[in-house]
Amino acid sequence: MSLTRALAIVERDLRKFRRSPSLLVAALLLPLVQLVILGNAFGGNIRNVELGVVNLDHGPASVTVRERVLAVAANAKTFLPRDYGDEGVALAALRDGEVGALLVIPVNYSRDLLTGQHPRLALITDNTDRAVAGGVGATMAALVASLNAPAVAPRDPGQVGLDVVEVYPYISYMKYLLPGSVTLAIFITAMIGGGILYIDDKSRGLHEGYLVTPITKWELILGFNLAGVIKGVLAGLVTLVAGAMIAGVPDFFNPVRLGELLLVTVLTSIALIGMMFFIMARINDPLVPRAIFGVLNTLLFFPSGAIYPIAGFPVWLRWISVVDPFSYAVHAFRSLLLKQVGLVAITGDLWKLALTSVLMVGGATWLFKRTL
Repeated sequence: MSLTRALAIVERDLRKFRRSPSLLVAALLLPLVQLVILGNAFGGNIRNVELGVVNLDHGPASVTVRERVLAVAANAKTFLPRDYGDEGVALAALRDGEVGALLVIPVNYSRDLLTGQHPRLALITDNTDRAVAGGVGATMAALVASLNAPAVAPRDPGQVGLDVVEVYPYISYMKYLLPGSVTLAIFITAMIGGGILYIDDKSRGLHEGYLVTPITKWELILGFNLAGVIKGVLAGLVTLVAGAMIAGVPDFFNPVRLGELLLVTVLTSIALIGMMFFIMARINDPLVPRAIFGVLNTLLFFPSGAIYPIAGFPVWLRWISVVDPFSYAVHAFRSLLLKQVGLVAITGDLWKLALTSVLMVGGATWLFKRTL
């Protein structure tokens, strides 16, 4: 096998990629745009939800409840209260989307509280939006707990407390999303700069020129994969550096840490580029890769834990994440970026990415036909 012939394919492929600025923009800019938009759109605290307040009691205890609601509106700003005199009108406003939730203070609330009858406040939420319903519910639960707290704490409360200690500094959702964005940048490069360009060249007959040369299919696959890996590594590193600066990852430019991140980037690129050529090895129609792009993105990106923890998945979706190389790339990047651990902590991820690379490149070579 001649490495010179394989490197000639690499040079030709990289020249073509460099002359396609739209591909460069798609491979490098798209994941960064996604990082900024999704990083700010998700993971934040629920704020400024319109809360309808129906006070059917008007006693002193109900005034206290409303004062606590106004305190939340002035500080945490989870919700903004809006008074309603009629419960039916308030429910209609909830269904029409004018308010996100309703707080109903029942009749005789103050009297029942004073006589120890354990009155109940009613929180009615629009559960079609679970994030808003959960955020308002959690804030309201804390508000009710403050209402139940005694004015003067007993000397011997005899209650169990819980102190929460966070191992790492505050992790914003943008930092949490960064590993997935880096992996996505490598995947887009593999799909557009590897798979789609390969099929386009094939449909135009450019590969026929290879078939009249003494180059072997091993050299062809090696050349295609090396070119794809170089593009994938470059896309991954650009996204990694720019994303880390945008998200504010601390101590990012530590030389040891950069070396570990480079290793994960290279292994991820080999695995995803090899997988792409494995899928494209027997495809001739240039429309097919474009048709399956969205399907592959859904099957690989979302089950990987890039935007939501795998622990929240149903069993069948967890099985997809087990065979998804994205999962191991995202976990490895996240461990190095957010936890600042060493390679020992991601040894399993590295081995699985390496195994995927061997299987995909070997499978692509086996499927590739050195014929028209």
